[in-house]
Amino acid sequence: MKATEMLHILKVQNKRLFIIWLVTFIAFIGMLGYTIYLLNDIGTIDETTVTQDNENGYNNYIGNDGDIINGKANN
Repeated sequence: MKATEMLHILKVQNKRLFIIWLVTFIAFIGMLGYTIYLLNDIGTIDETTVTQDNENGYNNYIGNDGDIINGKANN
C-alpha cells in the first residue's frame, strides 16, 4: 500500500468520524433543550385546602376509580 492511498483512507475516516461527532453533538443539544423545556414546564401546587361539610367529623369522597372512601377528619 502506498503512502498516498493510506492518506486518502485516513482522510475519509476522519470525515466519517467528524460527521458522527456532529450528529452526536446535535442530539446532545436537542436533549439539553428538551430538558430545560421540561424543567420550566412542570408546575407545583403551593397549597391545598380541605373543608369539612358535616358536623360529626366524617368525610365521604369518591376516588378516581369510583370507589366511595370514608375517612375521619383530624380536628
